[in-house]
Amino acid sequence: MNFDQQFNRRQTNSFKWAVGENKLPMSIADMDFQTAPAITNALAKKVKTGIYGYEMIPEAYYQAVGDWYATEHHARPKREWMLFVSGVVPALASVLRRLTNPGDQILIQAPVYNMFFTTIQNNGRQVLSSDLVYDPKQHTYHIDWEDLEAKFAQPLTTMMILCNPQNPGGMIWTKQELQHLAELGQKYGVTIFADEIHGDLTFNEGGYVPFFSLPEQFLQAVVIAVSPSKTFNIAATHAATLFVPNAYLREVVDQGLQNDGLTGVNLTAIPASIAAYTQSQEWYHELLDYLKGNLELVEQTIKERLAGKVAVVPSAATYLVWLDISALSHDSVAFTDFLESTSGLILNPGTMYGEAGKHFVRMNVAYPRAVVADGLQRLIKGVKAWPK
Repeated sequence: MNFDQQFNRRQTNSFKWAVGENKLPMSIADMDFQTAPAITNALAKKVKTGIYGYEMIPEAYYQAVGDWYATEHHARPKREWMLFVSGVVPALASVLRRLTNPGDQILIQAPVYNMFFTTIQNNGRQVLSSDLVYDPKQHTYHIDWEDLEAKFAQPLTTMMILCNPQNPGGMIWTKQELQHLAELGQKYGVTIFADEIHGDLTFNEGGYVPFFSLPEQFLQAVVIAVSPSKTFNIAATHAATLFVPNAYLREVVDQGLQNDGLTGVNLTAIPASIAAYTQSQEWYHELLDYLKGNLELVEQTIKERLAGKVAVVPSAATYLVWLDISALSHDSVAFTDFLESTSGLILNPGTMYGEAGKHFVRMNVAYPRAVVADGLQRLIKGVKAWPK
């Protein structure tokens, strides 16, 4: 696959590319690469039938999901745990409504994916954050376990939403950390919803630890969400899978998904997902190598050209780079607005991911390398022009 090939996505109904002619959006988390050829071929074959009526989910879909996790992550989810759903965020909203009550506190760890905040608030629940602790010298994060347990223990806390691997920081939680979270959830009666949509996009030697790979005694109050959408750049196919090991919980969640109309299958979901999971491993591994090269380019360029001004938070996962701009500003919105106006580069302000992100910005590097290099030059230009 030629990941260096550039495509003009303007005027293609791309949400990310609905920007001015001289703007470069390195923001919204989709990739500027064509998906794996097997996926394109599977979709073309489906379209060629010319008949697009109601469809069911074949057993081959669940087999493909299980085989993928067994092969790539060395853990196989049980077939009876699996529920098909048309998207991770809609599933999260449905699970929230089914397993919690209006006014409940939903625990998160900011800075974290902005849609967690939105989904919680839009469904009449309260956001409760146990912020990750940032070390400004090492540019690393860790969990404040004492604070986290205190917030688990609050009577109104009924669910925690976990990002594994973490977006935007790129941390991969260890088996011991996941097990401790599960223990806290069981101790205080808090359900854990684990969003693992970035689980395939890891660059460390061991990959990530799927929550479902823990011993079953730690999985009785856990819902895990996975999807091929980030991995294969097929978000528009609207396919995801929930793993719900507890039988009673699974029945309750499934009923909620059905009531919310989230178990229907669109034209592209099944052929794209099966082709991704069963025929696209070579493309996937080439993608990881290419993304790793992009991340190395970003780290090296910032170290050489922006040392003392911008720092990269070391990341083991995702194609999203979390940049510490505290030496320049503690107002990420003002900085990103200035950056766009002076260089045309569009990044996400860290405050999108909670107040804990106020002196950070997020950069998407899933682009052909020449585009990443262009983005870095724009960043350098903006930093140099930033008023001291």
